[in-house]
Amino acid sequence: MSHPKAAWPLHRRLSALLFARIFALMKKTPFRLTPYQVQWLLVVGFVTVGYALYLRYLAIEYSQVALACDAGLQTLLCKSRALATVLFKNSVFGIVALVIAILHVIRPSIVLLTGGIVAAGLGIVLYNVALSGLAIGLLILGFARPAPATA
Repeated sequence: MSHPKAAWPLHRRLSALLFARIFALMKKTPFRLTPYQVQWLLVVGFVTVGYALYLRYLAIEYSQVALACDAGLQTLLCKSRALATVLFKNSVFGIVALVIAILHVIRPSIVLLTGGIVAAGLGIVLYNVALSGLAIGLLILGFARPAPATA
């Protein structure tokens, strides 16, 4: 008698094998931050959200700046406004945050966590709330690991 999984179509077997391989690569030890890393993440998070708030309320939504930039003013603020507008209209902040968060769940590291916080912070403030909120949930889930086995 053949194995029940042998009757699965090829694409099902490959996706099951890929999922098993990814699950095997996942880091099993708990991901813990040092106090210096926590301070770093706090600074990066506050600076990112602060800049995003500045960009949103003093460049994108402020009518005088919007009119000046739309009239052709070539300043760093207008270029930042144009770049942020293109990025949030295409949901780049949310997509990047979500991809980084998925990688962080698979293999947590301080680099991925920092990048995820930056992308999600920008996405939350700059109109990519749904994807960035999901990414923040996955970043938090990256700290969840199985409890160590005790005898």
